[in-house]
Amino acid sequence: MHIGLVGLGKMGFNMRARLRDHEIDVTGYDPNQAVSDVPDLAGLKDAIPSPRIVWVMVPSGPITTGVITDLAQVLEPGDLVIDGGNTRFSEDAKHAALLAEKGIQFADCGVSGGIWGHQNGYGLMAGGDAADIERALPVFDALRPEGPRDEGFVHAGGTGAGHYAKMVHNGIEYALMQALAEGYELLDTRKDIIKDVTGTFKAWQRGTVVRSWLLELLVKALEEDPEFHDIEGYVEDSGEGRWTVEEAIQNAVPVPTIAASIFARFVSRQEDSPSMKAVAALRKQFGGHAVRKA
Repeated sequence: MHIGLVGLGKMGFNMRARLRDHEIDVTGYDPNQAVSDVPDLAGLKDAIPSPRIVWVMVPSGPITTGVITDLAQVLEPGDLVIDGGNTRFSEDAKHAALLAEKGIQFADCGVSGGIWGHQNGYGLMAGGDAADIERALPVFDALRPEGPRDEGFVHAGGTGAGHYAKMVHNGIEYALMQALAEGYELLDTRKDIIKDVTGTFKAWQRGTVVRSWLLELLVKALEEDPEFHDIEGYVEDSGEGRWTVEEAIQNAVPVPTIAASIFARFVSRQEDSPSMKAVAALRKQFGGHAVRKA
C-alpha cells in the first residue's frame, strides 16, 4: 500500500516513520521543503497510485480547511482523505461535503500518542463510512500499538465520531494530568514528611490503582528536573478540553472534574504554580509541546 501524508510536523514526521517501518509506502508533503518528499500537492497526487489515500496531519482550524479545499482541487473521484488532526468534530461534515462534490471520500481519525507514537504506536479513533474504514485498515493497523486491534483502534461511528471520541479523550486527559499535578504539589509542600517526592510517584507505577503512562511520564519529568526549576507554570490548551465542556453544557452532562481542569489552566496564566509546572512538564513529555522557560 502507498499513501500520501500532508503535514510533517512532529506528529506527521513520526507517523511517516512508523508507517514506513511497517512496510507502508508513504509520500509526504509539507510546505517546509527540507522535509517534504514532493514540491506540492499536485506532486503528491502524481506520486500515489489511484485510488489514493491521503492522510492530513496539520493544525486544526483554517489550516485544515485550507488543505482539504486544496486537495479537493487536485485529487480524483474515488480517492480518500483522512483527517488525523485535532479538528473539531462539527467541522467534519463540512469537509466531507466539500470533498463529496468532487467524488472524494472522507474519514476522520482522532490520534493519541504524541511524540512517542513512533515507538509505541498510536491510539486511533476513526469516524466515517464502514467501507472507507475497511479500505484504510492496513494504515490503521500499522499506526496502532501491537496487540489486539480493539485495544488500540475503534471505528467509533459515522463522520465526526472519531474526532468526537478524541475530544472526550482529551478532556479526560486534562483531568488526569491535573489530578497528578495537584498531588505533586501537595507532596512537595510537605517536605517535612515526604523526603522523596519522585520516589513516591515512582513507587506508584506498579500495583497501584493510579498506575498509568501519564504517571510514568511525570516520574520521568521529575527525574530530569525534580523541582521543575526550568519550567514556568504556564499551560496552554489545544481547544479540545474547551470543546468537551461546551458539548457537555449543550447536552446537560455534568463534567465538573474536566471543567475544573480547564479552569486550572486559566489560573496558570495568571501566576506561577508548582502544580501547573507539573502539567506543563507532562505535556512536554507526552506530546513534545513547548514549555516556557522560567
